[in-house]
Amino acid sequence: MSEYCFRIPTDLTGRVALVTGSSRGIGAETARELAAAGADVAINYKSSPNAAQEVAATVEDHGQDSLLVQADVTVPADVEAMIEEVESTLGTVDVLVNNANLPFTKKSIAEMTWDEMAAKIDAELRAAFTVTKAVLPGMVEQEHGRLVYVSSGRSKTPDTSSVAHGVAKSGLNAFVRYVAEEYGEYRITANTVSPGLVETDATRPKLDEELRATVAQTTPLGRVAQPEDIASVIVAFAGEAARFATGTYTPVNGGQMME
Repeated sequence: MSEYCFRIPTDLTGRVALVTGSSRGIGAETARELAAAGADVAINYKSSPNAAQEVAATVEDHGQDSLLVQADVTVPADVEAMIEEVESTLGTVDVLVNNANLPFTKKSIAEMTWDEMAAKIDAELRAAFTVTKAVLPGMVEQEHGRLVYVSSGRSKTPDTSSVAHGVAKSGLNAFVRYVAEEYGEYRITANTVSPGLVETDATRPKLDEELRATVAQTTPLGRVAQPEDIASVIVAFAGEAARFATGTYTPVNGGQMME
């Protein structure tokens, strides 16, 4: 029996996308796939200019314009300057992918201090809130926008060392629903994509054969996710095929955790 894959193409020709934290991992692959779909892409990074430049080169290989923008997305002044530069160079942001990875303390509740807990919650929600508010005026003016936020399965399924991360991402999930409700009248959608374990440069050293086998056994689709698995869903939400989907929470984990 022959097998084939049918994929509805996403056409983002003429659109401008901003991907926060896109110098590596899911963000980098998302920037590449947005460019492949026809978007010009602003690549945000905090401290990895060389890696970001490599992503920009692949965007340009697809025939699209790229822009490198250094900014700490938890700092309002940085965000304001970033959006001004993107709008003046590429145009109004049509697609925001809120992806920047913000570090957190890995401890149990018993070992965690409130300051450690609060630091992650504050950083996660401050970044999403600040960048979202910065791009919304342009989207409202043109009555079109796609906001996609990268969450985590830990927001729904806890483990003993990710309480700060899980609670912060739970707050992000709620924030996205409020954005979706408030801005739907302007034809702006807001959706959450929630990966499980993804093989990236950061996680690869921990992925020994035993862990890979465990993931394969507990995941209906039988393998560890790759960045392109997540990026392709993000790009789908950025396109017109998903125009009537908003306020959603979409797990992308091969079925390991189902809604």
